[in-house]
Amino acid sequence: MKDERGRTTAEPEISIVSPVCNELENIEPLVQRVHEVFDGVMRFELILVDDGSTDGSDEKMARVAEADPTVRTVFFPENHGQTSATAAGIRVARAPLLVTIDADLQSDPIDLLPMIEALGEHDAVVGYRLGRKDDFVRRWSSKIANWVRDRLTGDSVRDTGCPLKLFRTEAIRSIPLFEGMHRFLPTLLRYHGFDVIEVGVPHHPRTRGTSKYGISNRALKALLDCLAVRWMRKRVIPAHLGEPIPRK
Repeated sequence: MKDERGRTTAEPEISIVSPVCNELENIEPLVQRVHEVFDGVMRFELILVDDGSTDGSDEKMARVAEADPTVRTVFFPENHGQTSATAAGIRVARAPLLVTIDADLQSDPIDLLPMIEALGEHDAVVGYRLGRKDDFVRRWSSKIANWVRDRLTGDSVRDTGCPLKLFRTEAIRSIPLFEGMHRFLPTLLRYHGFDVIEVGVPHHPRTRGTSKYGISNRALKALLDCLAVRWMRKRVIPAHLGEPIPRK
Protein backbone atom coordinates (compact mmCIF):
# COMPACT_ATOMS: atom_id res chain seq x y z
CA MET A 1 0.00 0.00 0.00
CA LYS A 2 1.01 3.68 -0.22
CA ASP A 3 1.38 6.30 2.49
CA GLU A 4 -0.02 9.85 2.49
CA ARG A 5 2.75 10.98 0.13
CA GLY A 6 2.27 8.17 -2.38
CA ARG A 7 5.27 6.13 -1.20
CA THR A 8 4.87 2.35 -1.22
CA THR A 9 4.93 0.90 2.30
CA ALA A 10 4.42 -2.58 3.74
CA GLU A 11 1.43 -3.10 5.99
CA PRO A 12 2.65 -2.51 9.58
CA GLU A 13 2.41 -5.19 12.26
CA ILE A 14 2.39 -2.64 15.06
CA SER A 15 1.40 1.03 15.36
CA ILE A 16 3.40 3.12 17.83
CA VAL A 17 1.42 6.19 18.92
CA SER A 18 3.28 9.06 20.58
CA PRO A 19 1.58 12.34 21.54
CA VAL A 20 3.93 15.32 21.18
CA CYS A 21 3.70 18.67 22.95
CA ASN A 22 6.81 20.88 22.84
CA GLU A 23 9.31 18.02 22.54
CA LEU A 24 11.48 19.51 19.78
CA GLU A 25 14.73 18.03 21.13
CA ASN A 26 13.27 14.54 21.56
CA ILE A 27 11.64 13.91 18.17
CA GLU A 28 14.69 12.75 16.23
CA PRO A 29 16.10 10.68 19.15
CA LEU A 30 12.70 8.99 19.54
CA VAL A 31 12.49 8.11 15.83
CA GLN A 32 16.08 6.84 15.87
CA ARG A 33 15.47 4.71 18.97
CA VAL A 34 12.29 3.18 17.52
CA HIS A 35 14.26 2.18 14.42
CA GLU A 36 17.04 0.69 16.56
CA VAL A 37 14.52 -1.45 18.44
CA PHE A 38 12.11 -2.52 15.70
CA ASP A 39 14.07 -2.62 12.44
CA GLY A 40 14.31 -6.27 11.42
CA VAL A 41 12.02 -7.31 14.30
CA MET A 42 8.55 -6.07 13.30
CA ARG A 43 7.11 -3.89 10.58
CA PHE A 44 6.02 -0.72 12.33
CA GLU A 45 4.58 2.72 11.85
CA LEU A 46 5.37 5.54 14.27
CA ILE A 47 2.45 7.94 14.56
CA LEU A 48 3.48 11.31 16.01
CA VAL A 49 0.53 13.45 17.07
CA ASP A 50 1.39 17.10 17.63
CA ASP A 51 -0.83 18.56 20.33
CA GLY A 52 -0.51 22.24 19.48
CA SER A 53 3.25 22.59 20.05
CA THR A 54 4.69 26.10 20.07
CA ASP A 55 8.41 25.25 20.00
CA GLY A 56 8.70 24.07 16.40
CA SER A 57 7.98 20.41 17.14
CA ASP A 58 5.37 20.36 14.37
CA GLU A 59 7.85 21.55 11.75
CA LYS A 60 10.44 19.03 12.91
CA MET A 61 7.84 16.24 12.74
CA ALA A 62 6.91 17.22 9.20
CA ARG A 63 10.54 17.13 8.06
CA VAL A 64 11.17 13.76 9.71
CA ALA A 65 8.02 12.25 8.16
CA GLU A 66 8.96 13.56 4.74
CA ALA A 67 12.26 11.65 4.90
CA ASP A 68 11.03 8.51 6.72
CA PRO A 69 8.06 6.49 5.35
CA THR A 70 7.60 4.69 8.68
CA VAL A 71 6.71 7.99 10.37
CA ARG A 72 3.17 9.36 10.08
CA THR A 73 1.97 12.64 11.51
CA VAL A 74 -1.19 14.24 12.84
CA PHE A 75 -1.32 17.94 13.73
CA PHE A 76 -3.61 19.84 16.10
CA PRO A 77 -3.58 23.64 15.57
CA GLU A 78 -3.99 24.10 19.33
CA ASN A 79 -3.56 22.06 22.48
CA HIS A 80 -6.40 19.60 23.17
CA GLY A 81 -4.80 17.32 25.78
CA GLN A 82 -3.13 13.93 25.83
CA THR A 83 -6.30 11.88 25.52
CA SER A 84 -7.32 13.70 22.35
CA ALA A 85 -3.84 13.22 20.88
CA THR A 86 -3.86 9.53 21.81
CA ALA A 87 -7.34 9.08 20.34
CA ALA A 88 -6.24 10.68 17.07
CA GLY A 89 -3.37 8.22 16.81
CA ILE A 90 -5.69 5.31 17.55
CA ARG A 91 -8.08 6.42 14.81
CA VAL A 92 -5.44 6.50 12.07
CA ALA A 93 -3.47 3.39 13.16
CA ARG A 94 -3.25 0.64 10.53
CA ALA A 95 -1.77 -2.27 12.49
CA PRO A 96 -3.58 -4.97 14.51
CA LEU A 97 -1.43 -4.11 17.54
CA LEU A 98 -1.06 -0.62 18.97
CA VAL A 99 1.24 0.79 21.63
CA THR A 100 1.43 4.18 23.29
CA ILE A 101 4.66 5.84 24.40
CA ASP A 102 5.50 9.36 25.49
CA ALA A 103 7.86 11.39 23.34
CA ASP A 104 10.14 12.34 26.26
CA LEU A 105 12.09 9.03 26.17
CA GLN A 106 11.68 8.45 29.90
CA SER A 107 10.35 5.12 28.67
CA ASP A 108 12.61 3.21 26.28
CA PRO A 109 10.95 1.66 23.20
CA ILE A 110 13.00 -1.49 23.82
CA ASP A 111 10.79 -2.23 26.82
CA LEU A 112 7.88 -2.72 24.45
CA LEU A 113 9.39 -6.00 23.24
CA PRO A 114 8.77 -8.01 26.47
CA MET A 115 5.29 -6.53 26.59
CA ILE A 116 4.60 -7.80 23.08
CA GLU A 117 5.97 -11.20 24.07
CA ALA A 118 3.71 -11.25 27.16
CA LEU A 119 0.54 -10.39 25.20
CA GLY A 120 -0.32 -13.97 24.27
CA GLU A 121 -4.11 -14.31 24.22
CA HIS A 122 -4.65 -11.18 26.32
CA ASP A 123 -6.23 -8.00 24.97
CA ALA A 124 -3.77 -5.54 26.50
CA VAL A 125 -0.50 -5.31 28.42
CA VAL A 126 0.18 -2.18 30.48
CA GLY A 127 3.47 -1.22 32.06
CA TYR A 128 4.25 -0.10 35.58
CA ARG A 129 7.41 1.89 36.17
CA LEU A 130 10.26 0.32 38.13
CA GLY A 131 12.83 2.55 39.85
CA ARG A 132 11.16 5.80 38.87
CA LYS A 133 13.58 8.64 38.10
CA ASP A 134 11.17 11.47 38.93
CA ASP A 135 11.64 13.65 42.00
CA PHE A 136 10.25 12.74 45.42
CA VAL A 137 7.16 14.93 45.12
CA ARG A 138 6.12 13.45 41.77
CA ARG A 139 6.73 9.87 42.93
CA TRP A 140 4.67 10.24 46.07
CA SER A 141 1.91 12.24 44.43
CA SER A 142 1.61 9.38 41.92
CA LYS A 143 1.43 6.81 44.71
CA ILE A 144 -1.36 8.76 46.39
CA ALA A 145 -3.16 9.31 43.08
CA ASN A 146 -2.98 5.60 42.21
CA TRP A 147 -4.35 4.69 45.66
CA VAL A 148 -7.27 7.11 45.24
CA ARG A 149 -7.96 5.85 41.71
CA ASP A 150 -8.03 2.24 42.82
CA ARG A 151 -10.54 3.01 45.57
CA LEU A 152 -12.81 5.07 43.33
CA THR A 153 -12.69 2.92 40.19
CA GLY A 154 -12.73 -0.48 41.89
CA ASP A 155 -9.86 -1.65 39.69
CA SER A 156 -6.29 -2.24 40.82
CA VAL A 157 -3.76 -0.83 38.33
CA ARG A 158 -0.29 -0.33 39.77
CA ASP A 159 0.72 2.66 37.70
CA THR A 160 -1.95 4.33 35.59
CA GLY A 161 0.52 7.06 34.60
CA CYS A 162 2.94 4.71 32.87
CA PRO A 163 2.92 5.66 29.17
CA LEU A 164 3.86 2.18 27.89
CA LYS A 165 0.63 0.41 26.99
CA LEU A 166 0.04 -2.30 24.38
CA PHE A 167 -3.42 -3.01 22.98
CA ARG A 168 -5.10 -5.07 20.35
CA THR A 169 -6.27 -2.26 18.10
CA GLU A 170 -9.81 -3.60 17.75
CA ALA A 171 -10.13 -3.70 21.55
CA ILE A 172 -8.99 -0.14 22.23
CA ARG A 173 -11.08 1.22 19.37
CA SER A 174 -14.20 -0.24 20.98
CA ILE A 175 -13.78 2.02 24.03
CA PRO A 176 -15.25 5.54 23.82
CA LEU A 177 -12.67 8.12 24.89
CA PHE A 178 -13.21 11.38 26.74
CA GLU A 179 -10.61 13.96 27.79
CA GLY A 180 -8.53 12.69 30.71
CA MET A 181 -9.34 9.04 30.02
CA HIS A 182 -5.87 8.08 28.71
CA ARG A 183 -4.83 7.17 32.27
CA PHE A 184 -7.84 4.87 32.67
CA LEU A 185 -7.63 2.81 29.48
CA PRO A 186 -6.80 -0.48 31.31
CA THR A 187 -9.70 0.03 33.70
CA LEU A 188 -12.14 0.93 30.92
CA LEU A 189 -11.09 -2.16 28.95
CA ARG A 190 -11.72 -4.35 31.98
CA TYR A 191 -15.13 -2.75 32.52
CA HIS A 192 -16.01 -3.92 29.01
CA GLY A 193 -14.83 -7.47 29.54
CA PHE A 194 -11.33 -7.32 28.04
CA ASP A 195 -8.36 -9.12 29.58
CA VAL A 196 -5.56 -6.80 30.73
CA ILE A 197 -2.26 -7.78 32.37
CA GLU A 198 0.60 -5.69 33.81
CA VAL A 199 4.36 -5.89 33.24
CA GLY A 200 7.12 -3.99 35.06
CA VAL A 201 9.25 -1.70 32.88
CA PRO A 202 12.35 0.42 33.62
CA HIS A 203 12.06 4.20 33.93
CA HIS A 204 14.66 6.72 32.78
CA PRO A 205 15.42 10.34 33.68
CA ARG A 206 14.37 13.07 31.29
CA THR A 207 17.47 14.40 29.50
CA ARG A 208 15.86 16.89 27.11
CA GLY A 209 12.91 19.28 27.35
CA THR A 210 10.70 19.89 30.36
CA SER A 211 7.79 18.05 31.92
CA LYS A 212 4.30 19.27 31.08
CA TYR A 213 2.69 17.86 34.23
CA GLY A 214 2.77 18.85 37.86
CA ILE A 215 0.60 18.45 40.94
CA SER A 216 -0.99 21.88 40.59
CA ASN A 217 -2.19 21.39 37.02
CA ARG A 218 -3.66 17.93 37.34
CA ALA A 219 -4.71 17.05 40.92
CA LEU A 220 -8.29 18.35 40.80
CA LYS A 221 -8.78 17.31 37.19
CA ALA A 222 -7.52 13.79 37.95
CA LEU A 223 -9.97 13.49 40.85
CA LEU A 224 -12.87 14.56 38.63
CA ASP A 225 -11.74 12.05 36.00
CA CYS A 226 -11.78 9.32 38.67
CA LEU A 227 -15.34 10.21 39.60
CA ALA A 228 -16.33 10.06 35.93
CA VAL A 229 -14.81 6.58 35.61
CA ARG A 230 -16.59 5.50 38.80
CA TRP A 231 -19.87 6.69 37.23
CA MET A 232 -19.10 4.66 34.08
CA ARG A 233 -18.43 1.55 36.17
CA LYS A 234 -21.88 1.72 37.74
CA ARG A 235 -23.58 2.12 34.37
CA VAL A 236 -21.56 -0.08 32.04
CA ILE A 237 -23.60 -2.63 30.09
CA PRO A 238 -22.23 -6.14 30.79
CA ALA A 239 -20.53 -7.67 27.77
CA HIS A 240 -22.64 -10.85 27.91
CA LEU A 241 -25.82 -8.83 27.29
CA GLY A 242 -24.63 -8.30 23.74
CA GLU A 243 -24.53 -12.02 23.03
CA PRO A 244 -27.56 -13.60 21.34
CA ILE A 245 -29.53 -16.00 23.52
CA PRO A 246 -31.29 -18.81 21.63
CA ARG A 247 -34.99 -19.05 22.30
CA LYS A 248 -36.04 -22.35 23.77
